[in-house]
Amino acid sequence: VGVMCADSSDMVLASAVYHVEQELHKYQYDVLLCCTGYETEEKAKYMNLLLSKRVDALILVGSSFIEKNMEKNQYIIEAAKEVPVMLVNAYLDASNVYCAVCDDRTMMRQVTREFLEQKRQILYLYRSLSYSGRQKLQGIKDAFKDCGQKPEKDQMVLMKDSTIEDTRKFLAERWGQGVRWNVVMTSDDELAVGACKFAKAQGLKVPQDMQILGYNNSKISICSEPEISTVDNHMQKAGTLAVDQLMEILKKEEVEQKTIVKGEMVLRDTTIDL
Repeated sequence: VGVMCADSSDMVLASAVYHVEQELHKYQYDVLLCCTGYETEEKAKYMNLLLSKRVDALILVGSSFIEKNMEKNQYIIEAAKEVPVMLVNAYLDASNVYCAVCDDRTMMRQVTREFLEQKRQILYLYRSLSYSGRQKLQGIKDAFKDCGQKPEKDQMVLMKDSTIEDTRKFLAERWGQGVRWNVVMTSDDELAVGACKFAKAQGLKVPQDMQILGYNNSKISICSEPEISTVDNHMQKAGTLAVDQLMEILKKEEVEQKTIVKGEMVLRDTTIDL
């Protein structure tokens, strides 16, 4: 089975790939792994390489493989004419393409609505407009609509390629400009660590003065001080489920095209009353 991921240095993707690989070995399948980067041309090149190796199926780990522009997804649709394609935490409506999707939209809607009901001022930091990234943003917009509000443009900030220190500096800069918030929500735990470092440098108490919420429940969320409350979208579970479903597909059994994996809140020291 050919397995593709965009970035093996990403701890969440790396963990999901590990679980996919272990599950495939359980079924006595060998794995050919390609780390593609984020450019569409490179993804298509590696997919064609795997197809040339006569793989029985393809598993694409991570939401960055599905673009908003459908033309950029055509290489996946073409590959699915040859072998089954499984997507882990992404969705594409195409023949012979199957998806195990983390319910990022619902989870983000739920936590945002709870903060809004507490009359909190939210700042949301995110890294990308991948499939998952778009779902999270939509969940936030859903929550504001539920509460009869509309988010301001500067409440949702794209932090592409930002390090922990970049995040701390950005927040300090905005704070120095007089912008205020008492909740930082993030699309991943690393951004949340940057928010924790900002709060500490500013002399703000967490969670009394400022609540911080991460996403992914990665190991970094418990390496921080204080330990970070986060959303576990069960990416590893989605990867394992994708393999189990693939085995059924290869046996010519019927499988749902889209399976949704529910997430859960993991409450630690950076939030209250959630």
